Amino acid sequence: MTISGGTPDARGETARQTRAADLRDETGGPSGAGGEDPGPGGDATVRRRGLQGWLDGIRSTRTGHLTLKFVIGVIGAVLVIGGLIMVPFPGPGWLVVFAGLAVLATEFHWARRLLEFGRRTLAAWTAWLGRRGWTVRILVVLAAAVAAAAIVYYGLKLTLDIDLVEEARRLLDR
Repeated sequence: MTISGGTPDARGETARQTRAADLRDETGGPSGAGGEDPGPGGDATVRRRGLQGWLDGIRSTRTGHLTLKFVIGVIGAVLVIGGLIMVPFPGPGWLVVFAGLAVLATEFHWARRLLEFGRRTLAAWTAWLGRRGWTVRILVVLAAAVAAAAIVYYGLKLTLDIDLVEEARRLLDR
């Protein structure tokens, strides 16, 4: 085996492929060491199918790995930024943020940790709210509705110069 990631060794494997095979053997993942039949070709490694197999094929070269990392980073960043822009408005803002983090988590460890933190925090918030009485739940819903209404009102007033209160008065005076 060679030290560099791209030069094949005597068996024709790169260092990255050998490390991946070693990790599968150590963790009990799919390999021929677990008593599986290596097949007629004698190849002990089992390729994953579906999306993961396709991504593994792209990651098998340095260029593919970097390109995939870049593309996943751009798509995930666009989703996260778009979701953060949508958060103050009624709609799926946080859902889009979490979807963007899930996309980023396929390639970046920090995004995986941040996504897990978000999941834990959401679960803790949901559990806390579930333990409260109806009055607290109603107050939380009312506070969220007032905040959403204020955001929509001031968003329309400041960006499009539309005053919803004035428009409502004008419609009622007809």
